[in-house]
Amino acid sequence: MQRTIRNRWAWATGLLLATMLAATGAQAQRVEGDRAVARGLYAAEVPVNSQNEAERKAGFSRALAEVLAKLSGDRGAAGKPGVGRELRRAADYVDGYDYRQDEGVSASGAPSYTTKLVVRFREDDIDALASALGLPVWPAPRPKPVLWLAIDDGSGPRLVALAQNNVARSVLQRAKQRGYSLGLPSGSAAEQAAVGAIWRGDTAAITRLSSRYSPPMQLIGKLYRNKGGWTADWIFVDNGRVLSRWSDSESDARRAMASGADGAADALTKRYAKRSPAGPPGKYRVTFTGINDGADYVRLSALLQGMSVVRGITPLSATPQGLEVDLELLTGLPGFRRMVDEDVLLEVGAPVEGDETVPGEVVAPAVFQLL
Repeated sequence: MQRTIRNRWAWATGLLLATMLAATGAQAQRVEGDRAVARGLYAAEVPVNSQNEAERKAGFSRALAEVLAKLSGDRGAAGKPGVGRELRRAADYVDGYDYRQDEGVSASGAPSYTTKLVVRFREDDIDALASALGLPVWPAPRPKPVLWLAIDDGSGPRLVALAQNNVARSVLQRAKQRGYSLGLPSGSAAEQAAVGAIWRGDTAAITRLSSRYSPPMQLIGKLYRNKGGWTADWIFVDNGRVLSRWSDSESDARRAMASGADGAADALTKRYAKRSPAGPPGKYRVTFTGINDGADYVRLSALLQGMSVVRGITPLSATPQGLEVDLELLTGLPGFRRMVDEDVLLEVGAPVEGDETVPGEVVAPAVFQLL
């Protein structure tokens, strides 16, 4: 009987996987060396149409957007104020890059090839950028929740265990794109028998069963056919506490399955991501020295206009002591300082302690010297 159940599950999961592969093409296989493989929060792989400079520059921007999303845990990081300008100069943050060609099989059975641009960014620069722009940072090391997924393709729900990891590939890969990993249960007899608890959403039972794994986090999901498509219902549990519940319906099982990784990442980010103390937005009084002629003023103006944290510049007065301006800053003086190139602007005077927390009302303005 047990062998019959195993054979039935193997047949059902094989059928589901074949269906998903036929719809989207086979998973890409690596055809170049591991040297080009980028891992971690500060690296990304993006498809490109060619290896020319324009495609590479656009690829750098997409890769930086992905890295900022992974670092912050925020899928919408690319749309935050000030980020778009930095994406356009993403090449300035690149530590290195390679190309890789992936070979796959299309739905028609013909071979297909995709060129990937593998980009690695400088960690310190990306950390400084996220801090200056006020993006939250989801600290590492990150947890690896256990994925308790049951699938019913019409023949009854079955647990996706480690031996069926290919079936769960879309959700496992989406988790990596979001900057963390998911684990699968080993598939013991007790775990196989718990599929009913998964289907009922019995989080207490799954939490107890998952006690042998670390950390004490579970992503519990059921995937089933619904109105010609697929629906996935999800629950994310952290140390026995339900953090989030959500559902997603798609025409494709892979997309519905991947929604689990997105929801878990959103729940983890909401709880664990920390925003850097970059300062509140507003107007800040700043004095610039070293402005000796019109050329210096033009150089300073171009420098400030190129900084993502600077939203506006209002000159107030020019004296022998320097040029006094009000800067409209996205993240306050701390964020401004993190973006200053000390080879060009050097801070030589700071506001009275505590004053810079009141935008536009600084008694003793910060002083920077143009070098």
